[in-house]
Amino acid sequence: MIRFILVALFLFSFLILSIPILFIEWVIGLVDRKKKDISSLRIVQWAFRVILRIAGTKVTVIGEENVPDEPVLFIGNHRSYFDILLTYSRCQRLTGYVAKKEMERYPLLSNWMRYLYCLFLDRKDMKEGLKTILTAIDYVKKGISICIFPEGTRNSGEELTMLPFKDGALKIAEKSGCAIIPISMNHTAEIFENHIPFIKKTHVVLEYGKPIYPKELDKETRKHLGQYCQNIILETIKKNAELV
Repeated sequence: MIRFILVALFLFSFLILSIPILFIEWVIGLVDRKKKDISSLRIVQWAFRVILRIAGTKVTVIGEENVPDEPVLFIGNHRSYFDILLTYSRCQRLTGYVAKKEMERYPLLSNWMRYLYCLFLDRKDMKEGLKTILTAIDYVKKGISICIFPEGTRNSGEELTMLPFKDGALKIAEKSGCAIIPISMNHTAEIFENHIPFIKKTHVVLEYGKPIYPKELDKETRKHLGQYCQNIILETIKKNAELV
């Protein structure tokens, strides 16, 4: 329970103490938008790393060299809130995450998310959802990577299972021409979700797959791109299960 309390205290303190930093970052953005983007990214990454350290999370990273130095679409399996901290803390480039619209209601947290080009997806409104995907495509064309969890929600099922991928998420890569980078994560639910409200010291495995360029795939594979990408991630988490 002590880890949960420490994480909660740190998160609350960070959000409150960052109020003047948000203002400073806003001012920096008026002068130099790129400088503000990078400084905001590094500040949030620092906070995420501190939380992971408090949580006692040990991470084995595989295949990080597969991520090209260009805007990409990250996709991954999703079993824990900590999936976001684990992946975002390692982003080398500016990256916006696609989050559920409900996250927009949290002050300060949503401010930082907007600073980092995160998008809020309304899963109940198809028209608004399409607008979000179109915005994500525009971001990629401007040099900003996007990360989305195509399962649509956290999977609370068995460890080595996945929910069906929603093909709409892959349109970001198909329409922008960027590479898809599969992210496979093992054991992340063991950090928190498997024994709420306790946060436990956990070893997780994070693997980045090789870039997938939809335009280089055959027509039949492109037709079932979601299933194709999901199979790659599913095979990888099964392979890495013995490492945790």
